[in-house]
Amino acid sequence: MKRIAFGTWALVLGPYAEKPVPLTDVVARLVELGFDGLELGGFTPHPTPDSLPEKSQRHELAASIREAGLELCGYAPDLWQQHLLDTADPTAYLNAFKKNVDFCHDMGIPQIRVDTVHPPTLFGSVNKGTARGRLTHAWFTCCDYAAHHGIRVAWEFEPGFAFNKATDIVRIVEGVNHDCFTVLFDTAHAQMVASGARHDHDPEVLEEGAIELARMLRGRIGHIHLSDSDGTLNEDETSTHVTFGAGTVPFEPLLAELSLSGAADAWWCIDLCNHPDAWTAMEGAKSKVDALNRRFGDGFLI
Repeated sequence: MKRIAFGTWALVLGPYAEKPVPLTDVVARLVELGFDGLELGGFTPHPTPDSLPEKSQRHELAASIREAGLELCGYAPDLWQQHLLDTADPTAYLNAFKKNVDFCHDMGIPQIRVDTVHPPTLFGSVNKGTARGRLTHAWFTCCDYAAHHGIRVAWEFEPGFAFNKATDIVRIVEGVNHDCFTVLFDTAHAQMVASGARHDHDPEVLEEGAIELARMLRGRIGHIHLSDSDGTLNEDETSTHVTFGAGTVPFEPLLAELSLSGAADAWWCIDLCNHPDAWTAMEGAKSKVDALNRRFGDGFLI
């Protein structure tokens, strides 16, 4: 069976930006609902490398979370202010990434999430081939640093970020070609990417949707976010994450396919990013994911 985590960014970003839920309250709620762990979002006021600059502070926080009965399965840093595809010199991005890897290492977090930073409209001003070369070179450097610290790197593709077509995703993974680099497969994002959401003038629609995309990425998936999609974009940017069961993601056949992916960790993470009432919705999501876990969790290769 998979262990079940919750992505804390859902209670800090979007509808919660003006009144974020303190991490202590999130931890207590997750324990109450029977979660096994959390995936930490590095967005203030939740902990970041800057808010906890000392190793002792990081060790103390991680110990308090584990003493409450939860593990830390991953970290999503805020790298959105960095330049990656639009510059020939990624030094600032690399330094920010390394700072966050150090944070993960000190906290005992085994995995760090990345995205391509820029929206897909970037290709109106930056040649796609040039951007791809910049990306794969920078991420290979990132992976070398992360691997040295025992941290895995997981790329979460989305409609709202550059390189959001299935063939783009495969090509990027092959281009980075590093043992610690894998794909983070979010089921809502996969559904939208497979439908051609926010693709350029030549949309790439997969007939079997997210299931076909999972098949194309077999052996390349290292981590899974479970989320439902109603086929819309949140504020015309990226996938809307709706209440579990209210969307169209075919979880049963999709998880049957994903069980063949060889996912590198023991976790499924529930992602309710931008859900208007994630605090309430997390209980029902946990119940539904537990049911899926009983049916499909044992089939995954760890």
